[in-house]
Amino acid sequence: MIRISTKGRYGARFMLELAMHFGDSPILLKDIARRQEISEGYLQHIVDALKGASLVISSRVGHGGYILSKSPDQITLCDILKTLEGSINLVECIDNPDICNRSPNCTTRDVWGEVSVNFSQSLQSITLQKMVDINRNKERNVLLYEI
Repeated sequence: MIRISTKGRYGARFMLELAMHFGDSPILLKDIARRQEISEGYLQHIVDALKGASLVISSRVGHGGYILSKSPDQITLCDILKTLEGSINLVECIDNPDICNRSPNCTTRDVWGEVSVNFSQSLQSITLQKMVDINRNKERNVLLYEI
């Protein structure tokens, strides 16, 4: 099974929290950690990587906190996962063909490369704004069914 690590999943949840409050005041890390049920220490490591990639900005104004560096429609799930997971290619030989002497003539490497391109394009098409919209629709549907 191909999996995205907890680092990638938690990073996406953190970024969604910031996107949900885009334009508001900075959000404290401890508040996001509590709402998302993620260890604040672990989340700090994720945030450090996102800051290093200039996807988030830390603020010292007021109580401090974090905001997105760009609007939610300009940050993609691909940006987040590449920052936190590294390469999103499905097999290592796509990034580094020299690791296998079969790479130049390997049909399966070509297939995995094509699948990796399609996967990357799918992730590139999902912006934080799209995730915000999905989340808001879910919230609306939950509210419609509450009695």
